[in-house]
Amino acid sequence: MRTVAVLGSGQVGDALSAGFLKYGDAVVRGTREPAKLEAWRKQAGGSASVGTFADAARRGEIVVLAVKGTAAEAVVDAAGADALHGKVVIDATNPIAERPPDHGVLHFFTTLEQSLMERLQAKVPGARFVKAFSCVGNALMVDPDLGARPTMFICGNDPDARRVVADICTRFGHDVEDLGEAEAARAIEPLAILWCIPGFRSNSWMHALRLLRK
Repeated sequence: MRTVAVLGSGQVGDALSAGFLKYGDAVVRGTREPAKLEAWRKQAGGSASVGTFADAARRGEIVVLAVKGTAAEAVVDAAGADALHGKVVIDATNPIAERPPDHGVLHFFTTLEQSLMERLQAKVPGARFVKAFSCVGNALMVDPDLGARPTMFICGNDPDARRVVADICTRFGHDVEDLGEAEAARAIEPLAILWCIPGFRSNSWMHALRLLRK
C-alpha cells in the first residue's frame, strides 16, 4: 500500500483522495488547518490521515497538488523542497486569476510562454512534477461515467514519473495522452478554459475532453 499525500482541502482534493482510497492507497491530506479536515478523516476510514502541508509531503510517496492556482507556489514552499525531492508530484492546478470570467472565458495569470507547472518545477527542481487532472472537473476525475473514456492529457520532464501518473489516470478511468516535457503544460492548462465555458454559459458541467485519432 502506497501513501499518497494530497495537498489541499477543497473539492479536487476530496475527489482525488476518494479515488486513491478506493483503489487501495493510503491518503494523508495536507492543509494549513488540519482540524478542518477532521470530519473527512473520520468518514474516510483507517487508511486516511491529516497533517500540515509539510507533514503530508514528508509522508507521501506520491504527492498531489490540489489547490487553487493562486496558492500553488505558496503551498509548494510550505511543503518544502526537501520533502518533495525525488517524488512524483501530480500537479492538478490551473493558473486561474482572481477575476470573473468574460462571457464564460476564464482569465489566467500566466502567459502561453510559461505554464504554472513550469514555474513550480523551477521552484523545486528536485521534484518530478507531472501535470494531470487539470482539464476536467472534480466530479469526473475518478470513474467518469460518460459512455466513453475521456482523455487525460499529461506532461512532465521525467518519463518514469509520467508512467506512474499515466497508470493512476488509467485506473481512475481515463485514456492517457502523454504530451512529453513540461513545456506542454502551456497547452494543457488552457484546456481548463475550454472545459469551463459550457459550465459558465449553460450550467453544463458533466462533460470531458477526448482525443480522437484515425
